Amino acid sequence: MSLTRRVRDIRVYCPVAPATLAALIAGDPNAVERDDTAAALLAIMRTPPLGDFGRYHDVVELAIGYEGFRPGEGAVPTLGTLGEASWSPTVILTAIFDAEAEVDMLAERLLAAHPWDVPVIAVSEPYRMLVRE
Repeated sequence: MSLTRRVRDIRVYCPVAPATLAALIAGDPNAVERDDTAAALLAIMRTPPLGDFGRYHDVVELAIGYEGFRPGEGAVPTLGTLGEASWSPTVILTAIFDAEAEVDMLAERLLAAHPWDVPVIAVSEPYRMLVRE
C-alpha cells in the first residue's frame, strides 16, 4: 500500500470579472492574480497551513466556470436581480492542509473577504491523500 497523509481541504467559490474568466479560458492563469476579488481570497488561501506540501508551499488548485443562482426573498445580491436566474463567472480555489491543522481563523478571514451575501466556502472532513516516500 502506498503511503498516505490525512488531510482536509478548503474550497472557495469566488466570483471574478468576465474579463478575468475570458483570460483564464484563453490560457492566462495569472489573470486570477489581477482580479481584485480573486487576488484577495487567493492571498488568504496561500496562508500556512493551507497548501503545505512539504517541499512545495502555497499550493492552490484553480478551476474555472460559472455559478448559477436565483436571489430569493431577503437576499442582498451583489450580482443579479431578486427572483431572476443569474450566472456569475466563477473560479474555485482549493487548498489542501494537514487534517489536524487549525484553520478556523483563516476560514473566518475568507468569509469576511468574500463579496457574496451568502459565500460558498466548504471545509472537508479528513481523507487520505497518497504520497510518495
